[in-house]
Order: sequence, then C-alpha cells, then structure tokens
Amino acid sequence: MHPCKEFPSDELLLAIAQFNRGDWFECHETLEELWMGEHGEMRSFYQGILQISVAMHHWANGNFEGAIALLKSGADYLRNVRSVCRQIDVTGFVAAADSFRKALDGLGKERMAELDPSLMPPIQTVPVEIDKD
Repeated sequence: MHPCKEFPSDELLLAIAQFNRGDWFECHETLEELWMGEHGEMRSFYQGILQISVAMHHWANGNFEGAIALLKSGADYLRNVRSVCRQIDVTGFVAAADSFRKALDGLGKERMAELDPSLMPPIQTVPVEIDKD
C-alpha cells in the first residue's frame, strides 16, 4: 500500500490539532520528528506542512519575509504530493495557503497585522477508503 493511503499516525493527528489551533511552533516540533525519518513523497508531505506551520508562526510574530517565503516553499513541496495523503486534503490546504500568501503579500509588511484571521489555512481531513494493496 502506498504510504499516503495509510491512516494518519497519532503524531500527525497531534500536529493537525496543533496547527489548527494556532500552535504553529509546537506543530513544527511534532512534524520534525516525522519528517526526519522519511524520503520521497512522504518527506515532501511532512516538509510542506512543516514549512507552512513555520510560515504561520512567522506571520504571527511579524516576520513578513519569512512568512511569505515559507508559505510559497511549503506549498511547492505539497504540490509534489497526492491530492489526499494520510487523509489530509492536500490540494485544499495548498489552495488555502496560496490564498493566505497572496492576501498577506497584498497587504505588505506594514499592514500584515490587518490580515483577516479567517483566511488562515486549516488542515482538513477527508474520509478515504483504505485499500489493501
């Protein structure tokens, strides 16, 4: 079975919860352990989410350049991953991260704090059937 078709691990579920409640640094720490042991598509999967998490942490701390750069590179990593991986809607997450980056870029460094928090990209899971091959 392809690794993307596996159920999310407890650590990944924890990282999703951390990300979605705005604990982006903690999410980064959780994902780093998963990312370091992977290669190929799964490494891109974890690295993309990890970089977007760090980007959000930068945004929250006023680091405009860091936020913009990591939103882009994180989404680019995830573009190399299946549309759904470990039950995460990767395509939807990338689209939301791209929208957030464009809105942030449009405001610029001086007005970045004005970005509507409802634009924050959530990590959403989707039900998938796990096949046995």
